[in-house]
Amino acid sequence: MPSVASVCETFRRLSEGVDSVVVGQKKVKERLLVCLLAGGHALLEGVPGTAKTLLALVLSRLLGCRFRRIQFTPDLMPADLVGTNIFNPKANEFEFRPGPLFTDLLLADEINRTPPKTQSALLEAMQEHAATTDGVRREVSPVFTVLATQNPVEFEGTYPLPEAQRDRFLMKIAIDYPEPADETAMLSAYAAGRRLHDEAVEALTPVLSREELLETRRAVAREVRAEKEVLEYIQKVVSATRRDPSVQLGAGPRSGIALLETSRALATLRGRDFVTPDDVKEMASPVLVHRVILTPEAEMEGTVLEDVLRRTFEQVEVPR
Repeated sequence: MPSVASVCETFRRLSEGVDSVVVGQKKVKERLLVCLLAGGHALLEGVPGTAKTLLALVLSRLLGCRFRRIQFTPDLMPADLVGTNIFNPKANEFEFRPGPLFTDLLLADEINRTPPKTQSALLEAMQEHAATTDGVRREVSPVFTVLATQNPVEFEGTYPLPEAQRDRFLMKIAIDYPEPADETAMLSAYAAGRRLHDEAVEALTPVLSREELLETRRAVAREVRAEKEVLEYIQKVVSATRRDPSVQLGAGPRSGIALLETSRALATLRGRDFVTPDDVKEMASPVLVHRVILTPEAEMEGTVLEDVLRRTFEQVEVPR
């Protein structure tokens, strides 16, 4: 079983590999690594062209994982995702042809453009680590990870994820436009003939295998401790969102578990074997932003979730 120090070093090299291709977006990349180490799924929200697909492709290369990308459309059916039984006349029997769901790292592009029935097929695999076809349940990869994207602006012809389905994502990561200096550096790379989507990705070599990724996740769960005071702090933070007058639906119990797991992963990336309240504060926004729903009145008044979280942390005493 790897130590916290060795996991931290491995993910440092993983981070360097991502940095060699994807320019800027430091916070986004760190949160993706946290999500990967915690063993959860991420909902990426950003306008087109902000390297969402590139990030997923780079991670798959660095992890030595199988990678599939699905463009979600209104006519996409569950069978297109899970697979179907095909009759083999030579064997005189039906054979299962697995769909793109049976992979290690799956990029679900524009997940909100497909109907709920197809969304549910994906979300079953995310929650149960298995998919069902014609009554037969089949296991998916032990490191099965979904990076789903959605456009934050264009809502015409979309099927927004219901609250219960959004809750299946460990984190929601907002991807903004790059900083001017980072965008200039990217343009300079392309001007020099260095195509980041092609040559730079092909030059990447795996940093760890699927089995090693599983081992690192187990190491975090076993080695990184959260004291009772920190656990109580997480519970109070989650509970406080349910009492805020601007909140219609507060964070559920799964939110607390997600906050604990991501805080553990962040502590590991920072080289520590213990969780601090600052880890919890840093992970609160990506973990809670898609789980807490404001009242219509609060939205009309211009209240944003960050304001609610700020009030929440002001109300909860920080453990010493």
